Amino acid sequence: MKAMIIKEIGSSEVFQMSEKVKPVAKPGHMVVAVKATSVNPIDTMLRSVELPWSENLPEILHGDVAGIVIEVGAGVADFKVGDEVYGMAGGINGTDGALAEFMLVDARLMALKPKTLSMKQAAALPLVAITSYEALVEKMNVKAGDNVLIHGAVGGVGHIAVQLAKVLGANVTSTYSPANEALAKTVGADNLVDYTTESVSDYVQSYTGGAGFDKIFDTVAGDNIEKSFEAAKFNGHVATILPISDPLQVALKGLSFHSVLMLIPLCHGVNHESHGRILTEIAALVDAGKITPIIDQSDYSIWEVAKAHDLLASGKAVGKITLTV
Repeated sequence: MKAMIIKEIGSSEVFQMSEKVKPVAKPGHMVVAVKATSVNPIDTMLRSVELPWSENLPEILHGDVAGIVIEVGAGVADFKVGDEVYGMAGGINGTDGALAEFMLVDARLMALKPKTLSMKQAAALPLVAITSYEALVEKMNVKAGDNVLIHGAVGGVGHIAVQLAKVLGANVTSTYSPANEALAKTVGADNLVDYTTESVSDYVQSYTGGAGFDKIFDTVAGDNIEKSFEAAKFNGHVATILPISDPLQVALKGLSFHSVLMLIPLCHGVNHESHGRILTEIAALVDAGKITPIIDQSDYSIWEVAKAHDLLASGKAVGKITLTV
């Protein structure tokens, strides 16, 4: 089979087309004919810099995949040949990813693709949907009536998180930049905050009466995490997807701080079933019209993955960058 592989860490130019042996199903696994994948920041980081998982980096990157099952291994009962599936199932920790014609996947990490989405659209969802679900549902237990702040209304994770928080019944405030104002208005937040002009104290006063938000999901992190700590109520919850440098405010405000890393099942071999379960729930919400991925207008094949990585690095993409076979 054809695949885009890397032999070393570096710029997007390290990708090269190669012939690889087509995978064969093994117990608990399936072979999927890849139809689409998407670019996540973790993909570009794995390609370009040393990370905790670099030592066991596979040649074929990209975890998000949507495709068609062509072979089922022993012990797989929930899928059959011909099923259209999606998941986040490789591209890290020695497991080859989706930049190839075929991908071997652990069936527990997969779910039936939302019927109302194309392969291209479905491939945009797994990592960002699982991350949003883990943060909002499993970590912070967002429920009806909660005042929730989500940073990054149109980010890859943020735009799904806003929609999921609304499904959960929360009152949602989300930050955006002026360049994306029109798109931000489409994701369903109750209140939108232009972070370039509104101070934290201003929007805390406007939308919580000065008390602070019950639960905050910071998909931006970095220096922005201080804004999240400032915006949280005493004894509130803050979740983020990146490390923090100074936990002082967590202690001073009695916050519950949650770190979200959806890669744990892939990297440590635990709780694989959670991914399939979450994606099954997400597919039902998508087909019910409650969650819709935002897709960048670029049109790349997986053989043009270098261009897709460069587009993500440029900051000019609007929505998830997807690639098709």
